[in-house]
Amino acid sequence: MNILNLILAIFLPPVGAFLQVGLTKHFIINIILCCLGWLPGIVHAVWLVATDQKG
Repeated sequence: MNILNLILAIFLPPVGAFLQVGLTKHFIINIILCCLGWLPGIVHAVWLVATDQKG
């Protein structure tokens, strides 16, 4: 499942973040970062998946 989360984090960062941490502050931060620019959202989502954050 980690590979799937990584792929989703790259192409759909909010979905990848949600699958990794659920409805937590990290998900909200990712939504805000995606609104500010797509690249910060991707970086944050990949970071969540790579560090195996659980919320």
